[in-house]
This record gives sequence, structure tokens and C-alpha cells, in this order.
Amino acid sequence: MITSVLVANRGEIACRVFRTCRELGISTVAVYSDADADALHVREADTAVRLPGAAPSETYLRGDLVVKAALAAGADAVHPGYGFLSENAGFARQVADAGLVWIGPPPEAIEAMASKTRAKELLGIAPLTDVTEADLPVLVKAAAGGGGRGMRIVRELGDLEGELAAASAEALSAFGDGEVFVEPYVENGRHVEVQLLCDTHGTVWALGTRDCSLQRRHQKVVEEAPAPGLPAALEASLLDTAVRAAKAVGYVGAGTVEFLVADAPQAHGSGRTGGTPRAQFLEMNTRLQVEHPVTDEVFGVDLVALQLAVAEGRALPPEPPAPRGHAIEARLYAEDPARAWAPQTGVLHLFELPGEGRTRLDTGYVSGDTIGVHYDPMLAKVIVHAPTRAEAIRKLAHALERARIHGPVTNRDLLVASLRHPEFGDPGLLDTGFYDRNLDALTEPRAGEAYAAVAAALAGAVARRGRFGGGWRNLRSQDETRTYGDHEVRYRPTRDGGFEVTAPEGVRVVSADAGRVRLEVAGVVRDFLVAAYGDGVVHSGPHRLAVRPRFTDPREQTAPGSLLAPMPGTVVRVADGLAVGDRVTAGQPLLWLEAMKMEHRVIAPASGTLTALHAAPGRQVEVGALLAVVSDDATTAAQEDQTV
Repeated sequence: MITSVLVANRGEIACRVFRTCRELGISTVAVYSDADADALHVREADTAVRLPGAAPSETYLRGDLVVKAALAAGADAVHPGYGFLSENAGFARQVADAGLVWIGPPPEAIEAMASKTRAKELLGIAPLTDVTEADLPVLVKAAAGGGGRGMRIVRELGDLEGELAAASAEALSAFGDGEVFVEPYVENGRHVEVQLLCDTHGTVWALGTRDCSLQRRHQKVVEEAPAPGLPAALEASLLDTAVRAAKAVGYVGAGTVEFLVADAPQAHGSGRTGGTPRAQFLEMNTRLQVEHPVTDEVFGVDLVALQLAVAEGRALPPEPPAPRGHAIEARLYAEDPARAWAPQTGVLHLFELPGEGRTRLDTGYVSGDTIGVHYDPMLAKVIVHAPTRAEAIRKLAHALERARIHGPVTNRDLLVASLRHPEFGDPGLLDTGFYDRNLDALTEPRAGEAYAAVAAALAGAVARRGRFGGGWRNLRSQDETRTYGDHEVRYRPTRDGGFEVTAPEGVRVVSADAGRVRLEVAGVVRDFLVAAYGDGVVHSGPHRLAVRPRFTDPREQTAPGSLLAPMPGTVVRVADGLAVGDRVTAGQPLLWLEAMKMEHRVIAPASGTLTALHAAPGRQVEVGALLAVVSDDATTAAQEDQTV
């Protein structure tokens, strides 16, 4: 029997495994980097072992250090979670050689299927070589790992070499393996997968299908089970293929076989060709998936508990439980979808989800935690189960909308808008091009933001009144003005201690205090809980409002053509040979930042001359840091005239 488990991972998945271990009476061990010293997964574990450093290559990717940590803490088993070393056959062997139980598939199965290139070879699928114009578009992919890292779409043949290098560098950083390959890129198919669970006695469970088509940067955002709208024959074929793949490699434990379903019915503007759906094998993930909770909910199982049982040598029942209902999971990220999905950092002041007990929350953060720059920006997974898909969609959108998330920008509003979009509601329109088509509309300001700004202004006025006194005067002064983003609010105090709002029009103040404001608009009373934390942001109801200062700080002015860091991170590359004085063209990549395990290109905003370069590989930068300056031709000529 397993008595103590070390989770060779961090964040949400470590907390998820610890939860099941506690329910089973199994002790838990965490490992942590210096950046994670106070992380939730460390606080929730019974014991924890430090891995010195912050970068994954120094910590969570060091299998030798993880095994030493397990032995030092007295663990007798290792659960790899997902990502990092979860699909590393060498690490699995290190664990076994140390006399520890490996909670995962045999190393031989990992070698056969974890590498996408070898998995395709096993199934007789060859990667593309000698790519020509006729092969475009193509997809560059990392052979190891997943989560969208090390993936690049190439539409121009001249871009292929650069994207191969970028994908390899990103894959090496994220997975410790820089191998990449090229395959045909299918536009706007559906991403469908099959969950497997296999024991050491020859039993193979195929636990239905999942649809994971809503993706950004090839990383899943919304997942559901079962995959809706699949023809019965196609679903049976997917299940059969997955089972045959598992049996072919003697698979043990939890795993997932992924497919791209193409040529589905024509969608509005999706570019599908129509016709009978067909499936293209993508890969087999030899680990637990991020989206496993939707399978948990539909089949009424705990996949982590079953992983532990299989690792102890216990036999699965001959058949899995019968599925029931529908489950949907949304990944909540600290990122700004309206700014190219830029990761966000800072203090998560408040994180509360309503409906406790009815909505499942798998998270690595709680109120007061800090979101750093070193790892994936996922805050949590929010999962619901309901009798039907429509009910699950409604339930999840409602839970997300009512969540109180105070701190950095998140994708919460995007998730709510996505779930309520007509295309998502119709399974026939699901495909991976959803955000390409709809992102602009989905990131428009939410209705009611102007009234949330009014509530923020009045709550702030009450707070200032409490600190400094003041209020209504006999001699009427000009209106008070506060601006939040694009919303200007004007108001004045009234004789009875309340407020009169003069802009926007049509707002009556029902009540106002420093934390709660009630407004009546067109006969409807709206209630806003308001909170500010001194960071230039006010949270009013579900809205996050940036306070616009009354006077511009001269220090914030930057020269034309200045390239500022869009997020905190590390400069990982500068374009070969780039130097001050070089001519650059609009759109030319100048340098690459790595933030939260993703690479971000910084490009020249216009054609001109590089007049300053402050970035160097390895340099840590904060958001807004000056990286370079590109002076366009007119600016350069003006500067030269002034020096004559």
C-alpha cells in the first residue's frame, strides 16, 4: 500500500492530487522552487522540500533533485501531475530505480507514445520533410510535452526556419527537449480526445470523449464531456482506436488519445469544407490531462484515486461506470485576451467563487497569493456538472459571472461571453477557429461598466469623506469628477448626505458607502460591491476599472517608437546581429520575451532606425520597461536637422 506521495509538480495539479491523497489517508510531500516558497501547494502538503532556483530547468525539470527530495521526505511513491517531467521516461526510470512507486505508465509506453514523432511512427504516420509551398500551412510542434508550447503555425515558406528555431527554444525551456517536427495544419477542425485508464491485469477503460476545441495559442480554454454532436459511428471509431493504441504499447494508468475531427458540417465563416466528419490522430498524452475533471464528473469517478489504485496493483472492474449528464470546465487565466493574451502578474487580493458544493474549483491560488512570472498563468479550473449540456453552460457562466476576482486582469469576462455565444451553444459550429473569428466581439467592454464606474466613484467619495470629513456646502461648488478607463463620472454631494450623479445621465443613488453602492437606472436597482487596494484599480461588481489619474506623470512619457515590455519576463533572444544604428522594417521581430512559460515576440512598430537597444539575453524586465527605440524616417530626419 502507498503511504506517502510526492507530487513532482506545482500549483493546481499538486493541490488536486493532495486533496485525493488526504481523502485516502495518504501523506503528501511537495517540492517547490524559490519562486514558489509560499505557494498554496506547499502550504497544503504535509511536508515540503526546496528545489533551489526559480527556472523550471533548475527545479521542476531536475529529476535527480526530485527523487532525492522524495527519499529525504520518506515518500514511497511519486505522482508527476502534468507538464514538466510527467512524460519523461528517464524520470520514470529514476523513480523506479530509487525503489519508489511510479504513478504512471511504464517507461517503455512513455517512450513509445509520449514523443509525438515516435507515436506517429508507431501508427505509420510520417512527419513532413522538405516542406514546399504546396504543403502550406504547416504546424511546427514540440515532440515532447504539450499545452501549446513549442507550437507555431507557418503560412509563408520563408518563415519556416525562424519558427523552427523559436519552437525548439521554447520546447527546450518548457520540457527540457528541443526536438520539433512539422505536420500539415488543418484549419478549424474540432479537437476531440478519449480518456483511457488501464490496469496491470489487462483491463482497458475508454471513459468516453471530450471536446477541447476552444483554444488560444493551441492551448485549451474550455473543455467538456462528452464531446457533443459526434456521429455514433465516429465516436465508436475514436474509442476503438484509443483502446487499440493503449493495448499496442502495454499501457498502464491514465492516458489520453487526441484527435482532430475535420470536415465537420459547414460553420458560419469557419472555412470548413463540409462532408462526413473524419478523425486525424494527433498524439497520445501519457499522463493525467488538465481537463480530466469533466470525465470525473460525468462518470462519477476520481481519476487520481484510480491512478493510485492501479499503481498499487489493484484490478479495475471489467467495465467502467455508466456516464451521466454533461460536464464543462473553464480555465481561468491571469491574462489579458484583448492584448494578445498577455500574461498578468501581481497580488490576487480576493478570489471567491459562489455556489460552493455545487461548483468544483481546482486551483493553486487563494486570496492574498501573488501571481509570479515564472510559470503558467492558469489560476484555476472551474467545473460544473448538469443533466444536459445547455444546463451545464448556463450554470458555469453564472458561477463565473458571480465570482469575485480582485487583482490582475483575468480572462473571466471572455469565458462568460464564450459560453453564452451562439456558436458555442450549437455543437455543429464548434471548432478551433472560434477565437480567431470572435475575439474582438468577445473582448468588448461588458454592459453596465459605466454604472460600475459611478459606483466606484461614489464609494471612493464616501471613503474620503470618512477619512477627511467634508460633504455638502451652502455655496455649491463645481461637480466632482473621476475617470475610470473611458468612463468619466461627475457627481456632487446633496444636503441629506447623499449624492447626485450628473454624468452619466439617468442614474439615481439609492445608497452609498465605502464598500457597497446601490444605483437605480431606468427603474432597475443595481447593486455593486466595491473594493480598492491602492494599486490604481477599483473592482466594482464584476468589473475591473483602471483609475485614470487627474494629472499625467511626466515620468510616464516615452519617446516615439519606444518598445516597452508588454509583461514582466525574461529576454531570451535578440535578433541575430541586431545593433543600434541598424535599419529595421515594420513587423520585423527584434527580440523575444519569455513570460509564464510562453514566448512573446517584440516587433518593430514601423520601418526606421534602431536608435536604442536596452535588451540582452537573460535580462529580467518588469512590465513597461524600455526595451528598444525605433525612430521612423521622419523622426530620424528631424533629429538630424536639429544637430546640424
